[in-house]
Amino acid sequence: MKLPAFSRYDWLLQLIVLPIYIIIYNWLLIGNNYWQSWTTFGLATGITLLISISNWYCNSFINIQIRNRYINLQHYTKRAVLGFIIASVSSCLHYSIPFLLYQWNNLPGFVPDPFRLGLALLSAIIAVAILTAIYEGIHNFEYWRHSRRKADQLSKAQLQVQLDSLRQQVNPHFLFNSLNSLISLIDEDPRQAGVFAEELSTVYRYLLRSNENPLVPLTNELEFVQSYYNLLKTRHGDSLTLVTLIPPSAEARQIPPLTLQLLIENAVKHNIILPDQPLTIVLTANEQKLMVSNNLQRKSGQVLSNGVGLNNILSKYQILGQPVPTFEEDGQEFRVTLPLV
Repeated sequence: MKLPAFSRYDWLLQLIVLPIYIIIYNWLLIGNNYWQSWTTFGLATGITLLISISNWYCNSFINIQIRNRYINLQHYTKRAVLGFIIASVSSCLHYSIPFLLYQWNNLPGFVPDPFRLGLALLSAIIAVAILTAIYEGIHNFEYWRHSRRKADQLSKAQLQVQLDSLRQQVNPHFLFNSLNSLISLIDEDPRQAGVFAEELSTVYRYLLRSNENPLVPLTNELEFVQSYYNLLKTRHGDSLTLVTLIPPSAEARQIPPLTLQLLIENAVKHNIILPDQPLTIVLTANEQKLMVSNNLQRKSGQVLSNGVGLNNILSKYQILGQPVPTFEEDGQEFRVTLPLV
């Protein structure tokens, strides 16, 4: 039979409980004579120590077997009652042995007294009850901590799946809109369509790389936005202006990738962009937040949209556990405030 391996809780409880119980047990069994002779004290303590260690191992083995049989938390009562009964019987049998050994060896100062034996065995049963409650409490705490850890892991895995799903939405979304622009340019200005296709290739390379990380430095995103702005300028010319007012202290901060691109795309999609009605997009920031604003001149007809842009940004911030962006509109200007990580 393989002996049970003691945990840190077992060793701690043994160091605390065994010395106290050995003294109480021998005092109940022998009386004050236990203290009055070094021979009696030494022999009684040594014998009881060996018996206690043997009893602890037996009860630990019993506890492991019961716990392996009744694993689920709903079996708590059955496991505790059964463990208490069996461990009490085992302890009573073990702690009856010193009584017989003391009597057989004529231990100095020991007078066999069944009543004292009954008190000593009752103390053993009380000790078993206390230890059973302690072990069940430890077991339930470990079970709860393991369940909590597992739930956290599942929650993180689920959030990662959601984040990956959001990332996968952006690439087709961006490609779809860009191809629509390219098709329009082919009919309007074939030369500009060629320039647009080259810029699109540059931008899309960043698009593919950026989706590997949940956050990117703001400076990287600003460089990408400048390339994306050049892409838009190919089609809209001087009717579209991007103003960037970002202090160097904010550039080391991070944001979810493609956030600025989605906001600029949203502004271009929903607003009129004409030589006599130019659209100006302004990026400003401090060390805590970044604001994207544009003059409001909505298109009169309903704009075809699949709702990916702003919802995607909100979802990314929520999944990352960050404060969500705020959206404001005062009739003259549309503003989005993004927390910087």
